[in-house]
Amino acid sequence: MPFAPVLRAEWIKIRTLRSLVGGLAAILLATTAFSALAAADADRSDPLYSVFFGVSLGQIAAIAFGTTAVSAEFRGGALRLTLSAVPDRRRWFAAKATAIALPVLAVGLLTGLVTLLVGKSVLGTSGPAWSEGLRGAVGCALHLTLMALFAAGLAAVLRSGVATLSVLIPFLLIVSFVIGDLSAGVADFLPDRAGQVALHSAWDGPLGPWSGLAVTALWSAAALVAGAWTLDRRDA
Repeated sequence: MPFAPVLRAEWIKIRTLRSLVGGLAAILLATTAFSALAAADADRSDPLYSVFFGVSLGQIAAIAFGTTAVSAEFRGGALRLTLSAVPDRRRWFAAKATAIALPVLAVGLLTGLVTLLVGKSVLGTSGPAWSEGLRGAVGCALHLTLMALFAAGLAAVLRSGVATLSVLIPFLLIVSFVIGDLSAGVADFLPDRAGQVALHSAWDGPLGPWSGLAVTALWSAAALVAGAWTLDRRDA
């Protein structure tokens, strides 16, 4: 089966499953709401991060979206039905990853722009310049998309939404901060922290905005490759 109809079928699955549509909405709502609260009590030394602070929580919604989109295939024999229609597992998984990435990227861009407008209205003249703010909005969208793909790849490896979220959410909320406190140089290369360098006005670490996103992209690519390899070698 050609790639286009496989992608169309995966998109239909996503837009007709309420939990996934709710997950996309949660990305926008969580990021915007927590960013607005942070901007109201902003750190004037880093106005860009004050505007986009909510991404650190919005990424949890993105991870939940990517996880649920893949883990749903492992419930009730759904994957066997899918693979009977699309026997090429790699093509199917590529379509699944694309169907996850495109809506998260679109919602991420909208989230970035709304968050920027809200943050600038709260901060006024203390807010970031438009050029810097637009870079943050694009960085916001790319980071959320990459984290959703990272979760999707891990979900394909673990074959369980509960297991995937049980690993990723404590990692984001606890482990990443502990490692950051102990060794900032190592923590800069973790997937969640590397991508968020693009959301800072200035950064003292070894990564810049785009190199940080590149590091997160490498983590996501590794997770997707591992997910595809696992799908190839396990029974549906």
